[in-house]
Amino acid sequence: MAIKTKEDYIESLRKLNTKVYMFGELVENPVDHPIIRPSINSVAMTYELANNPEYEDLMTVTSHLTGEKINRFCHIHQSTEDLVKKVKMQRLLGQKTGACFQRCVGMDAFNAIYSTTFEVDEKYGTKYHEQFKAYMKMVQENDWTVDGAMTDPKGDRSLSPSKQEDPDLFMHVVERRPDGIVVRGAKAHQTGCINSHEHLIMPTIAMGPEDKDYAISFAVPTDTEGVFMIYGRQSCDTRKLEENASLDLGNSEFGGQEALVVFNDVFVPNDRIFLNGETDFAGMLVERFAGYHRQSYGGCKVGVGDVLIGAAAVAAEFNGVPKASHIKDKLIEMIHLNETLYCSGIACSSEGYPTASGNYQIDLLLANVCKQNVTRFPYEITRLAEDIAGGLMVTMPSEKDFNAPEIGDICKKYFKGVASVPTMDRMKILRLVENLTLGTAAVGYRTESLHGAGSPQAQRVMIWRQGNIEHKKALAKKIAKVES
Repeated sequence: MAIKTKEDYIESLRKLNTKVYMFGELVENPVDHPIIRPSINSVAMTYELANNPEYEDLMTVTSHLTGEKINRFCHIHQSTEDLVKKVKMQRLLGQKTGACFQRCVGMDAFNAIYSTTFEVDEKYGTKYHEQFKAYMKMVQENDWTVDGAMTDPKGDRSLSPSKQEDPDLFMHVVERRPDGIVVRGAKAHQTGCINSHEHLIMPTIAMGPEDKDYAISFAVPTDTEGVFMIYGRQSCDTRKLEENASLDLGNSEFGGQEALVVFNDVFVPNDRIFLNGETDFAGMLVERFAGYHRQSYGGCKVGVGDVLIGAAAVAAEFNGVPKASHIKDKLIEMIHLNETLYCSGIACSSEGYPTASGNYQIDLLLANVCKQNVTRFPYEITRLAEDIAGGLMVTMPSEKDFNAPEIGDICKKYFKGVASVPTMDRMKILRLVENLTLGTAAVGYRTESLHGAGSPQAQRVMIWRQGNIEHKKALAKKIAKVES
Protein backbone atom coordinates (compact mmCIF):
# COMPACT_ATOMS: atom_id res chain seq x y z
CA MET A 1 0.00 0.00 0.00
CA ALA A 2 1.98 3.01 -1.27
CA ILE A 3 -0.80 5.58 -0.72
CA LYS A 4 -3.17 5.32 2.22
CA THR A 5 -6.76 6.54 2.17
CA LYS A 6 -7.81 8.87 4.97
CA GLU A 7 -9.74 5.97 6.51
CA ASP A 8 -6.60 3.80 6.38
CA TYR A 9 -4.66 6.56 8.08
CA ILE A 10 -7.11 7.04 10.94
CA GLU A 11 -7.37 3.29 11.48
CA SER A 12 -3.57 3.00 11.52
CA LEU A 13 -3.44 5.49 14.41
CA ARG A 14 -5.89 3.35 16.37
CA LYS A 15 -3.45 0.45 16.17
CA LEU A 16 -0.70 2.44 17.90
CA ASN A 17 -0.28 2.47 21.64
CA THR A 18 0.51 6.17 21.68
CA LYS A 19 0.95 7.61 25.17
CA VAL A 20 -0.40 11.16 25.52
CA TYR A 21 -1.01 13.33 28.57
CA MET A 22 -3.42 16.28 28.55
CA PHE A 23 -4.45 18.45 31.51
CA GLY A 24 -2.41 16.16 33.77
CA GLU A 25 -4.15 12.95 32.76
CA LEU A 26 -3.36 10.09 30.38
CA VAL A 27 -5.63 10.24 27.33
CA GLU A 28 -7.34 6.88 26.88
CA ASN A 29 -8.35 7.36 23.23
CA PRO A 30 -6.32 10.07 21.45
CA VAL A 31 -7.90 9.41 18.03
CA ASP A 32 -11.42 10.36 19.14
CA HIS A 33 -10.59 12.97 21.77
CA PRO A 34 -12.50 16.15 20.80
CA ILE A 35 -9.47 18.40 21.23
CA ILE A 36 -7.14 16.13 19.26
CA ARG A 37 -9.46 14.91 16.50
CA PRO A 38 -9.53 18.15 14.43
CA SER A 39 -5.75 17.96 14.03
CA ILE A 40 -6.06 14.34 12.90
CA ASN A 41 -8.65 15.47 10.36
CA SER A 42 -6.14 17.98 8.98
CA VAL A 43 -3.53 15.27 8.45
CA ALA A 44 -6.20 13.02 6.96
CA MET A 45 -6.74 15.66 4.27
CA THR A 46 -3.22 14.96 2.98
CA TYR A 47 -4.36 11.39 2.33
CA GLU A 48 -7.79 12.33 0.97
CA LEU A 49 -6.40 14.72 -1.64
CA ALA A 50 -3.73 12.22 -2.68
CA ASN A 51 -6.55 9.87 -3.69
CA ASN A 52 -8.43 12.57 -5.60
CA PRO A 53 -7.63 12.52 -9.37
CA GLU A 54 -8.09 16.30 -9.52
CA TYR A 55 -5.01 16.82 -7.34
CA GLU A 56 -2.92 13.83 -8.43
CA ASP A 57 -0.18 15.93 -10.03
CA LEU A 58 0.43 17.95 -6.86
CA MET A 59 -0.23 15.32 -4.21
CA THR A 60 1.53 12.28 -5.70
CA VAL A 61 4.84 11.53 -7.39
CA THR A 62 6.96 8.59 -8.51
CA SER A 63 9.53 7.47 -5.96
CA HIS A 64 13.13 7.48 -7.21
CA LEU A 65 13.82 4.70 -4.69
CA THR A 66 11.11 2.21 -5.68
CA GLY A 67 9.58 3.47 -8.91
CA GLU A 68 6.17 3.36 -7.20
CA LYS A 69 3.57 6.09 -7.01
CA ILE A 70 3.71 7.68 -3.53
CA ASN A 71 2.32 10.56 -1.51
CA ARG A 72 4.44 13.66 -2.15
CA PHE A 73 4.86 14.10 1.60
CA CYS A 74 7.08 10.98 1.54
CA HIS A 75 9.17 12.14 -1.43
CA ILE A 76 12.86 12.97 -1.83
CA HIS A 77 12.94 16.00 -4.15
CA GLN A 78 14.48 15.20 -7.53
CA SER A 79 14.13 18.54 -9.35
CA THR A 80 13.20 22.18 -8.97
CA GLU A 81 9.78 21.15 -10.31
CA ASP A 82 9.41 18.95 -7.22
CA LEU A 83 10.32 21.89 -4.99
CA VAL A 84 7.77 24.15 -6.68
CA LYS A 85 5.02 21.53 -6.53
CA LYS A 86 5.72 21.07 -2.84
CA VAL A 87 4.90 24.74 -2.19
CA LYS A 88 1.79 24.59 -4.39
CA MET A 89 0.64 21.46 -2.56
CA GLN A 90 1.08 23.18 0.78
CA ARG A 91 -0.95 26.18 -0.32
CA LEU A 92 -3.73 23.87 -1.50
CA LEU A 93 -3.86 22.07 1.84
CA GLY A 94 -3.91 25.35 3.75
CA GLN A 95 -6.89 26.40 1.64
CA LYS A 96 -8.70 23.11 2.29
CA THR A 97 -8.17 23.00 6.07
CA GLY A 98 -7.63 26.58 7.26
CA ALA A 99 -5.14 25.01 9.67
CA CYS A 100 -1.76 23.31 9.96
CA PHE A 101 -1.78 19.88 8.24
CA GLN A 102 1.34 18.72 10.06
CA ARG A 103 3.27 16.59 7.55
CA CYS A 104 5.70 19.26 6.35
CA VAL A 105 8.25 18.79 9.14
CA GLY A 106 8.65 15.12 8.29
CA MET A 107 9.04 15.82 4.57
CA ASP A 108 11.61 18.52 5.25
CA ALA A 109 13.52 16.24 7.63
CA PHE A 110 13.60 13.47 5.00
CA ASN A 111 15.33 15.68 2.48
CA ALA A 112 17.78 17.27 4.92
CA ILE A 113 18.86 13.90 6.35
CA TYR A 114 19.05 12.29 2.90
CA SER A 115 21.70 14.69 1.61
CA THR A 116 23.56 15.05 4.91
CA THR A 117 23.98 11.30 5.50
CA PHE A 118 25.45 10.95 2.01
CA GLU A 119 28.17 13.46 2.85
CA VAL A 120 28.81 11.98 6.30
CA ASP A 121 29.37 8.57 4.67
CA GLU A 122 31.73 10.09 2.10
CA LYS A 123 33.93 11.51 4.85
CA TYR A 124 33.77 8.78 7.49
CA GLY A 125 32.86 5.61 5.61
CA THR A 126 29.71 5.15 7.69
CA LYS A 127 26.53 3.50 6.39
CA TYR A 128 24.00 6.10 7.41
CA HIS A 129 22.85 6.93 3.88
CA GLU A 130 22.01 3.35 2.93
CA GLN A 131 20.25 2.90 6.26
CA PHE A 132 18.26 6.05 5.66
CA LYS A 133 17.31 4.97 2.14
CA ALA A 134 16.05 1.68 3.57
CA TYR A 135 14.06 3.65 6.14
CA MET A 136 12.59 5.90 3.44
CA LYS A 137 11.41 2.84 1.51
CA MET A 138 9.44 1.81 4.60
CA VAL A 139 8.04 5.34 4.96
CA GLN A 140 6.93 5.39 1.34
CA GLU A 141 5.50 1.87 1.31
CA ASN A 142 3.48 2.51 4.48
CA ASP A 143 2.71 6.17 3.68
CA TRP A 144 3.69 7.12 7.21
CA THR A 145 3.17 10.51 8.75
CA VAL A 146 6.49 11.31 10.42
CA ASP A 147 7.23 13.90 13.09
CA GLY A 148 10.44 15.64 12.06
CA ALA A 149 11.78 16.60 15.49
CA MET A 150 14.56 19.17 15.85
CA THR A 151 13.87 21.60 18.71
CA ASP A 152 15.26 20.69 22.14
CA PRO A 153 14.19 22.50 25.34
CA LYS A 154 17.75 24.00 25.29
CA GLY A 155 17.88 25.13 28.94
CA ASP A 156 20.46 27.91 29.34
CA ARG A 157 20.82 29.27 25.80
CA SER A 158 24.25 30.68 26.59
CA LEU A 159 25.67 27.18 27.17
CA SER A 160 26.43 24.37 24.73
CA PRO A 161 24.61 21.02 25.16
CA SER A 162 27.46 19.38 27.08
CA LYS A 163 27.77 22.35 29.47
CA GLN A 164 24.15 22.31 30.67
CA GLU A 165 23.56 21.69 34.37
CA ASP A 166 20.89 19.17 33.37
CA PRO A 167 22.22 17.11 30.41
CA ASP A 168 18.70 16.01 29.45
CA LEU A 169 17.79 19.48 28.19
CA PHE A 170 19.32 18.40 24.88
CA MET A 171 18.64 14.93 23.43
CA HIS A 172 21.69 12.75 24.04
CA VAL A 173 23.07 9.24 24.11
CA VAL A 174 23.25 7.76 27.62
CA GLU A 175 24.44 4.31 26.57
CA ARG A 176 26.07 2.77 23.50
CA ARG A 177 25.50 -0.94 22.88
CA PRO A 178 26.67 -3.29 20.10
CA ASP A 179 23.12 -3.36 18.71
CA GLY A 180 22.23 0.33 19.15
CA ILE A 181 22.04 3.30 21.49
CA VAL A 182 19.91 4.43 24.43
CA VAL A 183 18.80 8.08 24.36
CA ARG A 184 17.26 10.50 26.83
CA GLY A 185 15.81 13.99 26.45
CA ALA A 186 12.87 15.72 24.84
CA LYS A 187 11.76 17.56 21.72
CA ALA A 188 9.56 20.63 22.19
CA HIS A 189 6.89 22.36 20.07
CA GLN A 190 6.37 19.20 18.01
CA THR A 191 3.69 19.89 15.41
CA GLY A 192 1.50 16.88 14.68
CA CYS A 193 3.61 14.46 16.70
CA ILE A 194 0.62 12.73 18.27
CA ASN A 195 -0.85 12.16 14.79
CA SER A 196 2.39 10.60 13.51
CA HIS A 197 3.49 7.02 13.03
CA GLU A 198 7.17 7.82 13.64
CA HIS A 199 9.49 10.35 15.29
CA LEU A 200 12.51 11.33 13.17
CA ILE A 201 15.05 13.05 15.43
CA MET A 202 17.69 15.62 14.45
CA PRO A 203 20.16 17.75 16.44
CA THR A 204 18.97 21.27 17.12
CA ILE A 205 22.17 23.36 16.80
CA ALA A 206 25.70 23.24 15.41
CA MET A 207 28.00 21.43 17.84
CA GLY A 208 31.66 21.03 18.82
CA PRO A 209 33.65 17.85 19.54
CA GLU A 210 32.71 18.00 23.22
CA ASP A 211 29.04 17.56 22.22
CA LYS A 212 29.52 14.16 20.59
CA ASP A 213 26.75 12.47 22.58
CA TYR A 214 24.29 15.12 21.41
CA ALA A 215 25.02 14.92 17.67
CA ILE A 216 22.45 12.25 16.92
CA SER A 217 19.76 11.54 14.36
CA PHE A 218 17.48 8.51 14.44
CA ALA A 219 13.92 7.28 13.96
CA VAL A 220 11.60 5.35 16.27
CA PRO A 221 7.88 4.47 16.16
CA THR A 222 5.63 6.87 18.05
CA ASP A 223 4.60 4.20 20.55
CA THR A 224 8.13 3.02 21.36
CA GLU A 225 8.68 2.06 24.99
CA GLY A 226 9.87 5.11 26.93
CA VAL A 227 8.29 7.69 24.58
CA PHE A 228 5.34 9.79 25.73
CA MET A 229 3.87 13.18 24.84
CA ILE A 230 2.43 16.11 26.78
CA TYR A 231 -0.19 18.03 24.79
CA GLY A 232 0.29 21.77 24.36
CA ARG A 233 -2.38 24.15 25.67
CA GLN A 234 -3.97 26.48 23.13
CA SER A 235 -6.26 29.47 23.37
CA CYS A 236 -9.93 28.43 23.21
CA ASP A 237 -9.05 24.70 23.07
CA THR A 238 -11.56 23.64 25.73
CA ARG A 239 -14.44 25.01 23.65
CA LYS A 240 -14.14 21.68 21.82
CA LEU A 241 -15.17 19.90 25.01
CA GLU A 242 -18.50 21.73 25.18
CA GLU A 243 -21.52 19.66 24.23
CA ASN A 244 -22.73 20.26 20.66
CA ALA A 245 -20.07 22.92 20.15
CA SER A 246 -19.92 24.09 16.54
CA LEU A 247 -20.38 27.81 15.97
CA ASP A 248 -18.08 28.85 18.82
CA LEU A 249 -15.18 26.87 17.34
CA GLY A 250 -14.89 28.86 14.12
CA ASN A 251 -13.40 25.80 12.41
CA SER A 252 -15.10 22.74 13.86
CA GLU A 253 -13.52 20.14 11.56
CA PHE A 254 -9.82 21.03 11.28
CA GLY A 255 -7.05 22.15 13.61
CA GLY A 256 -3.42 21.76 14.59
CA GLN A 257 -1.46 20.51 17.58
CA GLU A 258 1.86 20.89 19.34
CA ALA A 259 3.31 18.75 22.11
CA LEU A 260 6.42 17.98 24.12
CA VAL A 261 7.82 14.55 23.19
CA VAL A 262 9.75 12.92 26.03
CA PHE A 263 12.33 10.15 25.52
CA ASN A 264 12.97 8.33 28.78
CA ASP A 265 15.90 5.96 28.12
CA VAL A 266 14.67 4.87 24.69
CA PHE A 267 16.53 2.16 22.79
CA VAL A 268 17.32 2.82 19.10
CA PRO A 269 18.62 -0.09 16.96
CA ASN A 270 21.65 0.51 14.73
CA ASP A 271 19.72 0.36 11.45
CA ARG A 272 17.59 3.33 12.54
CA ILE A 273 20.55 5.59 13.43
CA PHE A 274 21.50 8.27 10.85
CA LEU A 275 24.05 10.34 12.81
CA ASN A 276 25.93 9.25 15.92
CA GLY A 277 28.61 11.59 17.16
CA GLU A 278 29.75 13.24 13.90
CA THR A 279 29.51 16.72 15.39
CA ASP A 280 30.94 18.45 12.33
CA PHE A 281 27.76 17.56 10.38
CA ALA A 282 25.23 18.67 13.00
CA GLY A 283 25.24 22.26 11.74
CA MET A 284 24.82 21.15 8.13
CA LEU A 285 21.77 19.07 9.03
CA VAL A 286 20.24 21.91 11.02
CA GLU A 287 20.84 24.43 8.24
CA ARG A 288 19.39 22.22 5.52
CA PHE A 289 16.31 21.28 7.49
CA ALA A 290 15.71 24.91 8.45
CA GLY A 291 16.03 25.94 4.81
CA TYR A 292 13.45 23.41 3.64
CA HIS A 293 11.08 24.31 6.44
CA ARG A 294 11.42 28.03 5.80
CA GLN A 295 10.52 27.31 2.19
CA SER A 296 7.43 25.41 3.40
CA TYR A 297 6.03 28.52 5.04
CA GLY A 298 5.78 30.16 1.63
CA GLY A 299 3.05 27.62 0.87
CA CYS A 300 1.16 26.57 4.00
CA LYS A 301 0.83 30.05 5.55
CA VAL A 302 -0.31 31.41 2.20
CA GLY A 303 -3.08 28.82 1.93
CA VAL A 304 -4.36 29.67 5.40
CA GLY A 305 -3.98 33.34 4.49
CA ASP A 306 -6.31 32.76 1.53
CA VAL A 307 -8.94 31.47 3.95
CA LEU A 308 -8.51 34.44 6.30
CA ILE A 309 -8.72 36.95 3.44
CA GLY A 310 -11.87 35.25 2.23
CA ALA A 311 -13.37 35.31 5.73
CA ALA A 312 -12.60 39.03 6.09
CA ALA A 313 -14.23 39.75 2.72
CA VAL A 314 -17.36 37.80 3.71
CA ALA A 315 -17.48 39.61 7.05
CA ALA A 316 -17.41 42.93 5.19
CA GLU A 317 -20.35 41.78 3.04
CA PHE A 318 -22.32 40.63 6.07
CA ASN A 319 -21.59 43.95 7.79
CA GLY A 320 -22.94 45.79 4.75
CA VAL A 321 -19.70 47.52 3.72
CA PRO A 322 -18.23 45.49 0.82
CA LYS A 323 -18.05 48.53 -1.46
CA ALA A 324 -16.40 50.88 1.02
CA SER A 325 -13.11 52.09 -0.47
CA HIS A 326 -11.14 51.60 2.76
CA ILE A 327 -12.38 47.99 3.03
CA LYS A 328 -11.34 47.27 -0.53
CA ASP A 329 -7.95 48.86 0.11
CA LYS A 330 -7.39 46.67 3.19
CA LEU A 331 -8.29 43.52 1.29
CA ILE A 332 -5.91 44.54 -1.50
CA GLU A 333 -3.12 44.95 1.05
CA MET A 334 -3.89 41.54 2.55
CA ILE A 335 -3.73 39.93 -0.89
CA HIS A 336 -0.52 41.78 -1.70
CA LEU A 337 1.19 40.56 1.48
CA ASN A 338 -0.05 37.00 1.04
CA GLU A 339 1.08 36.75 -2.58
CA THR A 340 4.47 38.22 -1.66
CA LEU A 341 4.94 35.30 0.73
CA TYR A 342 4.01 32.91 -2.07
CA CYS A 343 6.49 34.60 -4.41
CA SER A 344 9.27 33.94 -1.90
CA GLY A 345 8.33 30.28 -1.58
CA ILE A 346 8.24 29.80 -5.35
CA ALA A 347 11.46 31.77 -5.87
CA CYS A 348 13.60 29.76 -3.44
CA SER A 349 12.18 26.58 -5.01
CA SER A 350 12.83 27.65 -8.60
CA GLU A 351 16.42 28.54 -7.71
CA GLY A 352 17.06 25.12 -6.16
CA TYR A 353 20.05 22.96 -7.03
CA PRO A 354 21.16 19.31 -6.69
CA THR A 355 23.16 18.21 -3.66
CA ALA A 356 25.98 15.66 -3.80
CA SER A 357 23.42 12.96 -2.98
CA GLY A 358 21.24 13.91 -5.96
CA ASN A 359 18.22 15.34 -4.20
CA TYR A 360 17.39 19.02 -4.62
CA GLN A 361 18.05 21.76 -2.09
CA ILE A 362 16.27 25.10 -2.15
CA ASP A 363 18.17 28.39 -2.46
CA LEU A 364 18.98 28.97 1.21
CA LEU A 365 19.22 32.77 1.01
CA LEU A 366 15.80 33.09 -0.60
CA ALA A 367 14.32 30.53 1.81
CA ASN A 368 15.49 32.66 4.72
CA VAL A 369 14.06 35.76 3.07
CA CYS A 370 10.78 33.85 2.71
CA LYS A 371 10.65 32.97 6.39
CA GLN A 372 11.71 36.48 7.45
CA ASN A 373 8.67 37.80 5.56
CA VAL A 374 6.51 35.14 7.22
CA THR A 375 7.54 36.46 10.65
CA ARG A 376 5.89 39.76 9.75
CA PHE A 377 3.21 39.61 7.07
CA PRO A 378 0.71 37.24 8.75
CA TYR A 379 0.59 39.62 11.71
CA GLU A 380 -0.40 42.50 9.45
CA ILE A 381 -2.89 40.30 7.59
CA THR A 382 -4.54 39.33 10.88
CA ARG A 383 -4.60 42.96 12.04
CA LEU A 384 -6.41 43.98 8.88
CA ALA A 385 -8.80 41.04 9.18
CA GLU A 386 -9.69 42.06 12.75
CA ASP A 387 -10.13 45.66 11.57
CA ILE A 388 -12.58 44.59 8.86
CA ALA A 389 -14.46 42.11 11.07
CA GLY A 390 -15.15 44.65 13.82
CA GLY A 391 -15.41 44.43 17.59
CA LEU A 392 -18.27 41.93 17.55
CA MET A 393 -15.72 39.25 16.65
CA VAL A 394 -14.57 39.20 20.29
CA THR A 395 -17.70 40.34 22.15
CA MET A 396 -20.45 38.18 20.64
CA PRO A 397 -22.41 35.86 22.94
CA SER A 398 -21.85 32.11 22.95
CA GLU A 399 -23.68 29.59 20.79
CA LYS A 400 -25.68 28.54 23.86
CA ASP A 401 -26.99 32.09 24.20
CA PHE A 402 -28.20 32.08 20.61
CA ASN A 403 -30.00 28.78 21.23
CA ALA A 404 -31.43 29.65 24.66
CA PRO A 405 -35.27 29.89 24.77
CA GLU A 406 -35.26 33.06 26.86
CA ILE A 407 -32.69 35.15 24.98
CA GLY A 408 -31.98 33.37 21.69
CA ASP A 409 -34.31 35.52 19.60
CA ILE A 410 -32.99 38.67 21.29
CA CYS A 411 -29.42 37.71 20.31
CA LYS A 412 -30.46 37.01 16.74
CA LYS A 413 -32.31 40.33 16.56
CA TYR A 414 -29.58 42.60 17.88
CA PHE A 415 -26.57 40.91 16.32
CA LYS A 416 -27.96 40.91 12.80
CA GLY A 417 -26.12 42.72 10.03
CA VAL A 418 -27.39 42.79 6.43
CA ALA A 419 -31.09 41.89 6.43
CA SER A 420 -30.75 39.12 3.85
CA VAL A 421 -28.06 37.28 5.85
CA PRO A 422 -29.09 35.08 8.79
CA THR A 423 -27.56 36.26 12.05
CA MET A 424 -26.04 32.85 12.67
CA ASP A 425 -24.16 32.97 9.34
CA ARG A 426 -22.68 36.28 10.37
CA MET A 427 -21.61 34.80 13.70
CA LYS A 428 -20.03 31.76 12.01
CA ILE A 429 -17.80 33.85 9.77
CA LEU A 430 -16.74 36.09 12.66
CA ARG A 431 -15.85 33.01 14.73
CA LEU A 432 -13.70 31.79 11.84
CA VAL A 433 -11.81 35.09 11.83
CA GLU A 434 -11.41 34.75 15.60
CA ASN A 435 -10.17 31.17 15.23
CA LEU A 436 -7.47 32.22 12.77
CA THR A 437 -6.35 35.40 14.51
CA LEU A 438 -6.77 34.66 18.23
CA GLY A 439 -7.99 31.09 18.70
CA THR A 440 -6.64 27.58 18.18
CA ALA A 441 -5.57 28.15 14.57
CA ALA A 442 -3.63 31.28 15.53
CA VAL A 443 -1.02 29.01 17.10
CA GLY A 444 -0.14 27.70 13.64
CA TYR A 445 -0.80 30.86 11.64
CA ARG A 446 0.55 33.66 13.82
CA THR A 447 2.88 32.37 16.53
CA GLU A 448 4.38 29.56 14.50
CA SER A 449 4.95 32.07 11.71
CA LEU A 450 7.18 33.93 14.14
CA HIS A 451 9.03 31.08 15.89
CA GLY A 452 8.60 28.01 13.67
CA ALA A 453 11.68 26.91 11.69
CA GLY A 454 13.75 29.29 13.77
CA SER A 455 12.82 32.61 15.33
CA PRO A 456 13.32 35.87 13.35
CA GLN A 457 16.93 36.49 14.35
CA ALA A 458 17.94 33.06 13.04
CA GLN A 459 16.90 34.06 9.54
CA ARG A 460 18.68 37.41 9.81
CA VAL A 461 21.91 35.63 10.76
CA MET A 462 21.56 33.36 7.72
CA ILE A 463 20.66 36.25 5.40
CA TRP A 464 23.83 38.07 6.51
CA ARG A 465 25.92 34.93 6.09
CA GLN A 466 24.55 34.09 2.66
CA GLY A 467 23.99 37.61 1.35
CA ASN A 468 27.52 37.84 -0.12
CA ILE A 469 28.12 41.39 1.08
CA GLU A 470 31.73 41.37 -0.17
CA HIS A 471 30.54 40.74 -3.72
CA LYS A 472 28.08 43.61 -3.42
CA LYS A 473 30.82 45.91 -2.12
CA ALA A 474 33.00 44.94 -5.07
CA LEU A 475 30.21 45.79 -7.50
CA ALA A 476 29.84 49.27 -5.99
CA LYS A 477 33.59 49.90 -5.94
CA LYS A 478 33.95 48.95 -9.58
CA ILE A 479 31.20 51.28 -10.74
CA ALA A 480 32.47 54.11 -8.51
CA LYS A 481 36.07 53.41 -9.58
CA VAL A 482 37.19 53.07 -5.96
CA GLU A 483 40.67 51.53 -5.70
CA SER A 484 40.94 50.94 -1.92
